[in-house]
Parts: sequence; C-alpha cells; structure tokens
Amino acid sequence: MKSKEVVISIFTAVFKIVVAIIIIMFVYKWSLVAYEYGTRVFNEPPMSMGEGRTVTVVIEKGATVSEIGLLLEKKGLIRDAGLFRIQEMLSGYKDKLQAGTYELKTSMTTEEIMRILSTEIQNGE
Repeated sequence: MKSKEVVISIFTAVFKIVVAIIIIMFVYKWSLVAYEYGTRVFNEPPMSMGEGRTVTVVIEKGATVSEIGLLLEKKGLIRDAGLFRIQEMLSGYKDKLQAGTYELKTSMTTEEIMRILSTEIQNGE
C-alpha cells in the first residue's frame, strides 16, 4: 500500500509542476502581447518611413470610429483598426473626427492622421 501512495504522491507533484509551468508560460506570453499592444497605443510607428505614398480617404457623415479605423486599415494607413479605436478614445481627438475627403500619407503617425481628420476644413470641400 505504501508504494501505491508514493507513486500517487509523485504523480500528483509532477502534475502540479506541469500545471504551474503551463500557467507561467501562458502568463508570460500574454504579458508580452499586452505590453507590445499597450506600447503601440501610445507609440505606433507610421506604415512607411520617408515620404510615403499619398492616399485619398473619404469619411462619410455619421461614420463611427470603428468604421473609420477599418477604412484606414484597408487603405494601408494604419495596421490595426481596433488599436485605432483605442488610440482615438485615449487621445485629445475623442469624438472630434469629421466627415470629409482627406489626403493622407502612409508616413503619417496615427496621431497626425487623427489631427487631420479632426479639422473643420477638409480637402476638396
């Protein structure tokens, strides 16, 4: 009976160690992901360096921040529409993005894009 208890104790200890290692690996991996995402909220680099290419963007009246983010991502101006929504929410441009036609560059940061999209005077209007 003693050897059976020893085997069960060893198995239980090994199982607990394996579970602890899995939990530590999970927490470590997702901590890195959260850190990178959090850093990008405040320090997202532009899509391209240098001059960049010019892209015309038309923001329809009544477009939500999510829709604007998806449009900017589709046009290659930002990497992540979800991140754009968070950046807008935490910026001084919250609820200030305007409908209109804009000429934006892939070399612009998200902050620069939001500043332009929040201006009252749009290109071509």
